[in-house]
Amino acid sequence: MKRVLALLVLAAFGAFAAVADVTVGADCHFEGTRLKGKVQVVTSFPDIKVKIVDSFPDLKVKLVESFPDDCGEWQMVDSFPDFTIQYVESFPDIEIEMVTSFPGVP
Repeated sequence: MKRVLALLVLAAFGAFAAVADVTVGADCHFEGTRLKGKVQVVTSFPDIKVKIVDSFPDLKVKLVESFPDDCGEWQMVDSFPDFTIQYVESFPDIEIEMVTSFPGVP
C-alpha cells in the first residue's frame, strides 16, 4: 500500500513538474513556434497566450518596423503572420517584457 501511495505521489509531482517546465527554450522556441518574426494579435484561438510583465519574463520582446530576424524581435502585422498571440491577464503560455534593446531569452 505504501508503494502504491508513493508511486501516485511521484506521478502527480512528475506531471506538475512537466507543466511547470514549459517555458521559452534557449533556441527561442515555444512548443515549436519560433518567437521572432511577424506577429498578429487575435482575440481567440491564438498560437500563444501572452502576459506582459515588468520583471522575470520568459522572453524580452522588442517591437521593430521591419526585419524581425533575431530572437524576441516582433513586427506587428494585420495579415500573414508567422504566429498569433492573445494578450491575457491569467493563465498565460509565456510572460514577456517589452524592451527597447537587447531582446531575447533572459
